[in-house]
Amino acid sequence: MAKVVIIGPAHPLRGGLASYNERLARQFLAEGHDASIYTFSLQYPGFLFPGTTQYSSEPAPTDINIKVRINSVNPLNWIKVGNQLKRERPDVIVVRYWLPFMGPCLGTILRIAKSNKHTKVVCIADNIKPHEKRPGDVAFTKYFVKSVDAFITMSEKVLADLKAFSLKPAKHVVHPLYDNFGEGVDKIEARKKLSLPEDDKIILFFGFIRQYKGLDLLLQAMADAGIRSSGIKLLVAGEFYEDRKQYDEQIAQLGIAANLILRTDFIADSEVRYYLSAADFVIQPYRNATQSGVTPLAYHFEKPMLVTNVGALPDMVPDGKVGVVCSPDPASIATHILKLYELGESHFLPHLRAEKKKYSWNNITSAIFSLAGK
Repeated sequence: MAKVVIIGPAHPLRGGLASYNERLARQFLAEGHDASIYTFSLQYPGFLFPGTTQYSSEPAPTDINIKVRINSVNPLNWIKVGNQLKRERPDVIVVRYWLPFMGPCLGTILRIAKSNKHTKVVCIADNIKPHEKRPGDVAFTKYFVKSVDAFITMSEKVLADLKAFSLKPAKHVVHPLYDNFGEGVDKIEARKKLSLPEDDKIILFFGFIRQYKGLDLLLQAMADAGIRSSGIKLLVAGEFYEDRKQYDEQIAQLGIAANLILRTDFIADSEVRYYLSAADFVIQPYRNATQSGVTPLAYHFEKPMLVTNVGALPDMVPDGKVGVVCSPDPASIATHILKLYELGESHFLPHLRAEKKKYSWNNITSAIFSLAGK
């Protein structure tokens, strides 16, 4: 049995990173290890957080030991937490890295923790180069990577980016399935739950709305003559992480409001399965990407998807089998949405069910222990 500490977002924080870390902790526990999470008492100062709140409205998990300890902007706190972990002597610390802003905080904590000459640190790097650049990115990332023993990335793109900062051991492991939101429900039942039209063609854009995710490209695609005549409706489910005004203006200019269903509040974990189950297809019109947590979510709920040919997205979505791959431009997106309906959901299901077997959480835990030499 190993003693494992995960450092990263978890309840009471919300979002995909928190969901992932909690699910990873459960995997370690299921394998018989001692696992806990150190999360943030303060994750972001307000200017770095574009949403309405960083905190979950869901009840705290009762099966995971979550310690709310880390203040990302207080160096005295970093020293205190580092010393706590040094004394605790975990065999492995698994640290998430997704934003250079976290580099000084996490790098300092890890340096102190590792000074016990026992603990190994494995980083799961969501991004090495951030989607939105800020001063200090390179220096903060350099400081952080020096405190890590080995890395896991969930895309080849991040693995390549990492080589500019570190030649330490690194392994690419695909993003496991988000299977912690419950099982899917019947499509009609899900639509009733969400007060959606039961018989309409509905495609889903899911997750936080940020420029790189290309919702504006998808909105332009919804104005395509073929899409308009097909009667397809777009369900947008997720919170704006940037100014909403530009999207409202675009919708009005394109005259597509009647073909949109906007649910742009944060989607609680307990509601996720209904949104995925209600859709015919999941659409990811990203301008650029490393990997996406929406793809393994779609796999879990066995929803065929459209992805653009950026980052690792095409690697996870074999074209014509579990979905379709297109260019990140409105005309291509529109053409391929229509192709999804031409092929039909039943065409994709056997391939989805076969492909999803690759996305086991055991792959991540095995890679962590291998890299840590445990």
